[in-house]
Amino acid sequence: MHIASKGWYVAQLKKHGVRYYEGRKIEKYKSHILANLLAEKEA
Repeated sequence: MHIASKGWYVAQLKKHGVRYYEGRKIEKYKSHILANLLAEKEA
């Protein structure tokens, strides 16, 4: 898995305990949305 790929963002968010965002699974979102969500969780 490459760093900053969609799968990498999903894995990192799951490490933070995030599996759903706004009632939808995080796998349904595009990578730029996941990147922003990860940045919020790490801040």
